[in-house]
Amino acid sequence: MFTILFTAPYMIPSLDRFRPMLEKYGLELIVAEVKERLDEEEIIAYAGRFDGAICGDDRYSARVLEACAPRLKVISKWGTGIDSIDQEACARLGIKIGNTPNAFTLPVADTVMGYILAFARRQPWMDRDMKKGRWQKLPGWSLSECTLGVIGVGNIGKAVLRRASAFGMELLGNDVVEVDPVFVRENRVEMTSLEDLMKRADFVSVNCDLNPTSHHLINARTLAWMRPESVLINTARGLVVDESALIAALQSGGIAGAALDVFETEPLPEGSPLLHMDQAMVAPHNANSSPMAWERVHWNTIRNLLDGLGIDCSNLPSQ
Repeated sequence: MFTILFTAPYMIPSLDRFRPMLEKYGLELIVAEVKERLDEEEIIAYAGRFDGAICGDDRYSARVLEACAPRLKVISKWGTGIDSIDQEACARLGIKIGNTPNAFTLPVADTVMGYILAFARRQPWMDRDMKKGRWQKLPGWSLSECTLGVIGVGNIGKAVLRRASAFGMELLGNDVVEVDPVFVRENRVEMTSLEDLMKRADFVSVNCDLNPTSHHLINARTLAWMRPESVLINTARGLVVDESALIAALQSGGIAGAALDVFETEPLPEGSPLLHMDQAMVAPHNANSSPMAWERVHWNTIRNLLDGLGIDCSNLPSQ
């Protein structure tokens, strides 16, 4: 019998579907109350009581992992990013990590294009004016007149660029690793420096992982490279963007707008100036929304957990 700490907020509402199957595998569940993620102290409260975890973006720091070891054997992350888990500490303590690579590429890429279209065509703002009784025509742009710069040309970055290519946008890319030259050539992407990309792009889409090289990559210095008519889009990780610097750039008119699905602190604090800015579009970390993608991740998360506990899961449904 293994005990599992279950804290994945996207999966908890579907837990009644999975609980009987998990119990057949001899798993006892501790289902924590969680709104978005657990912090260090909230996880430590369960230390020594669980063998495996199904989690979201909970803060599994070295301190937490050391408190949970040696009983904790596997952390199965719902989704792709594992930046909230100290991977070096897991390796040292013999704790396995599971995730689902390429889990939400398509819905996130669609979200980025939705934001680009919204800012280019000004639809949310015209809708708002009309409903307030104002008949006001706002200037818009065809995407074929615009340049898109993508920071982080991985799976999601490539999917964004493919979509933008179909709209006839000029495409710029930046990455710390070499990008497949066939992809670059076939999609007419100009790989360039971060500074050049931010100076030339009408839309800058942040699609990189969160790691030591990308923490606050978008800051006061790099935002100053952008033009006053440009828009920043972040569907990656909140900590890639220095939020106070972004707010200052928006307030000063240094950039024209921002679309944010992720934030440095989640949920976004009620006092955030972003909630009162007409030039900012904000969403509650929801760019991954897709029934098909979620179902695939549900099952893969369970499979990773069972694998990590050494339980045969060959009879699990394939997704």
